[in-house]
Order: sequence, then structure tokens, then C-alpha cells
Amino acid sequence: MRKRSRTPSPDRASDEPKLTFVEGTPYDAYVGATKLATMQTLFTDEPSEMPFLVVSQIMELYFGLICWEWKRTIEALRDDDLDTALQALKRSCSSIDGLNAAWLSLSWMTPREFNTFRADLGEASGFQSAQYRRMEFLLGNKSRQMLAAHKGNPELHRDLAEALESPSLYDETLAWLGRRGFAVPVDVLDRALDAPYEPSDEVEAVWVTIYLNEPTPEIVLAEALTDVAQRISEWKFWHLTAVRRTMGNKEGTGGSSGVAWLERSLAKMPFPEIWTARSQV
Repeated sequence: MRKRSRTPSPDRASDEPKLTFVEGTPYDAYVGATKLATMQTLFTDEPSEMPFLVVSQIMELYFGLICWEWKRTIEALRDDDLDTALQALKRSCSSIDGLNAAWLSLSWMTPREFNTFRADLGEASGFQSAQYRRMEFLLGNKSRQMLAAHKGNPELHRDLAEALESPSLYDETLAWLGRRGFAVPVDVLDRALDAPYEPSDEVEAVWVTIYLNEPTPEIVLAEALTDVAQRISEWKFWHLTAVRRTMGNKEGTGGSSGVAWLERSLAKMPFPEIWTARSQV
């Protein structure tokens, strides 16, 4: 990567910022701030719609960043590079904290305020988010049915299908444990990757054995994954609470059952045996 010179021009003091550029600013060229500021196309004149749209876009950026970190984690685990995997998981937790904090920007919204623009959203719904779906697939919550929403975009559909059929964070964790001599069942390691993960008594026994030992690298990884799962569950709880607060038990804009759909999603705890093993430690 080419380093940019920071030597001040002779016509200004060393502590003054440079204010003259040929085409825009380097900051805008790097961040794309102008483009980001023009991506809010409102459907109504209602004041509640703008914050709802911006917060939704912020969440989309966080979804993408979290997926990026988890992909780094997977690559590191495949290389048996635990330190790099843990660093990526730690960064992802900070990003999930930011994602969760975004809900606070909408905590003021009442049912009346949401209803001023809700009908104009048509069938648009958060569960149609490709980035969120990719995040769920990386967590192991696989569902081929959910690809159907993206058939109209062949490239995106293909990318999500690849994510569906690729190992999740947990799949790679169990493979890593298997290479380290733990008795992870072969049928778990060789399972169909496009199917939802089903808890295993044998995998639970592996985690029990790990947690009964003195602090080990395996425990460090387990606790890092626990941090991820807890934060993701908190995001789902905030989502559920926001829906209850703004629309009660109404049907979701995308045709889902709304609160009931979100309650089922919240009940699906990532990395299940890491949680159930604690009852036997």
C-alpha cells in the first residue's frame, strides 16, 4: 500500500489542515461520505421515516462488518491460528455492541409514529436482508427456504447459496477440536452443511470435558463464542422489543407473524452445546 506524504505545504503552518484539493477531498474519496448521504430515499414526508431508514442502513453496514470478521475467524481456524481467530471474534463483539446500540436511536418511536409511514413500506421487511441472512448462515442457522426471497438477484442469490453450503463458525470450531484430538463424532463433522445444526450429546460431552479442565485454549475459544452468542441474542431481544413497542402483535410487513416469528428466532441459541454443557460442569 502506497503511503501518502504528510509533509505540509510551504504556504501554510504545520498545524493547519490542508483545505485545497483538486477533486473533492481524500476523506470523501475513501469513506464515500457524499454517496452515503444521498442513499436515503424517503417514501413519505413523515419525520419518523428518516431515522428509521438511517438506523436500518447503519445496521446493514454492521451486518456486513460482522460477517467480514466471522469469515476471518473461519479462515484462521482452518489454519489452526487461534490467536487470529480470537482477535476477529473480539472485534466482532465490539461491532455487535454498536449494532445493539443502534436500537436506542429508535426507542422514542410510538405506534402512531411508526404507522405514519409503515403502509408505504409495502412488503419490505428486515428478514429480507441478505447481509442478515448471511450472518445467520455463519451462525449455523441454515435454511434453504430463505434463499427464495433473493431469486430476483441472481448474483446475490448465488452468493447466499454458497454461504448456505459452507461451514459455519461452529462447524469450523468443531473441526478444529477434532484436529486437536477431541472426540467430535464423524457424523457431525461430515454433516450436510446446508441443513440447520442439530445438537449432539457427544458434542456436549466434549464441551463438558473441556470445561472441567484447567484454563485451556479450547475454553478461551468457547468463551469468545459465548460472547458472540450472547450479544446476538441481545440484538434479537432488542428487535423483538422494538416490534412489540411499535406494532404489538400485528402481522409483519413481509407477511411473517411478527412477534411470534421473532420469538422463535430468539429461542435459537447459537453454539447450543457450549450452553447446555454448563449444566454438567
